Amino acid sequence: MAKKLIVSLSPHVHSRDSVQRNMYGVCIALIPALLSSLYFFGLGAAIVLATSVAACVFFEWAITKYILKSGRLTILDGSAVLTGLLLGFNLPSNLPVWIIIIGALVAIGVGKMTFGGLGCNPFNPALVGRVFLLVSFPVQMTTWPMSGQLDAYLDAETGATPLGIMKEAIKSGDVSVLHKLPDAVDMLVGQTGGSLGEVSALALLIGLVYMFVRRIITWHVPVSILATVFVLSGLLHLYNPVYASPVSVLLTGGLMLGACFMATDYVTSPMTVKGQVVYGVAIGFLTVVIRTFGAYPEGMSFAILIMNAFTPLINTYCKPKRFGEVVKK
Repeated sequence: MAKKLIVSLSPHVHSRDSVQRNMYGVCIALIPALLSSLYFFGLGAAIVLATSVAACVFFEWAITKYILKSGRLTILDGSAVLTGLLLGFNLPSNLPVWIIIIGALVAIGVGKMTFGGLGCNPFNPALVGRVFLLVSFPVQMTTWPMSGQLDAYLDAETGATPLGIMKEAIKSGDVSVLHKLPDAVDMLVGQTGGSLGEVSALALLIGLVYMFVRRIITWHVPVSILATVFVLSGLLHLYNPVYASPVSVLLTGGLMLGACFMATDYVTSPMTVKGQVVYGVAIGFLTVVIRTFGAYPEGMSFAILIMNAFTPLINTYCKPKRFGEVVKK
């Protein structure tokens, strides 16, 4: 019996885009940050990243096969690998393996598979895992090894991060504390303490340019976040020099990593250009507010998760214009 062929209305667009192609494209864009983390943190970076990626891939396979009982093999689409990389990039290089595995389980099991898998999750899975670990293991998650200890792992020497120094200056009201900050070149290259993937702003910007060239993402979300943070932190700095300069704010913490690779997640960010700009401006605003007035020095993860929750609302009120629609009086 012949099947009826149903042809939709024109125009017909053929594209090479696919989930797998875009996921692995983002993984390729993360290679500069991966290499820089290995260069600055050595053995610790290798153990943390390998554990995170392997655990995320394993938990997605196990949950799909034994809990959801699905015959589909989803681990090959690259999303689990990407989640593992991003989770690892949000962790310190001396984090014990068992804590990393718990974070991977929460990221995949709670942040992704609970909602039905890729395309259904309302929140960025890697950030769900990271924030869970930050709340559950605050001491281990805020103990930062200094860069350059290539052979050290659990016994790495720790120290203050640029964000910690900025927070200390705000709390004490002493502008001289900011003199402890590394210079802009060191923060750009990555000669500072912090999470694995956030220390080198230059490596992250190289990855961002690659995604622009490959048209994996558009500029609206990352540029609106960075511009908002630059303007607001600049105004605070002009009001009182105890607040760090906007250049230092842009180059420190998880701002670049979040703006370039986490807030731009297809599933959890708005669909329209207007919605993406609103989303980015709100993330930038919340990041500055949390960094300045919150208990934690960093606010990027919380800001993205908060705006992930508002994405359906933004999509509702930032719809594209319908051609041929009659406006009701």
